Amino acid sequence: MSLASPKPAAVDGAAFKIGIVAARFNGTLTEALLDRAHATLRAAGVKERNLTVLRVPGSHEVPWAADQLARTGGRHCVLALGVLIGGDTNHHELVGTSVSHALQRIAVDRGVPVINGVIVTDNLAQARARTVGKINRGVEFARAALAMAALKKGGRR
Repeated sequence: MSLASPKPAAVDGAAFKIGIVAARFNGTLTEALLDRAHATLRAAGVKERNLTVLRVPGSHEVPWAADQLARTGGRHCVLALGVLIGGDTNHHELVGTSVSHALQRIAVDRGVPVINGVIVTDNLAQARARTVGKINRGVEFARAALAMAALKKGGRR
């Protein structure tokens, strides 16, 4: 796990349109990611009317909804959120890999940055640490969305 996240640049998000897709599975943890990301985007000036949030059943459904947001509405960035936690099988790794590839393909094919905020962990303790604990991935994902939206809009970051 990397704790060396980049130092955030100050970005004025007032002109940005951001789409967010959040899975409902592992709801408490995903909701924490969404709350922290949403608060960060609003604090940067993104207007509520320019934030579109779509909820989907689980992380495997996130890419489809992200693609819908990327191809409609002139968004500057799409933020994809979910939490996958390991169990008795490697299903979480398979879904995480599939989702990651799909989100990257959407970004490249649609020309809209997509931030992969789907967290894949081995256990519940790791997931909690990254969503409701000291490792604040929701804020990090939102900051990445702001930086990429600035690039998409033509600025430099």
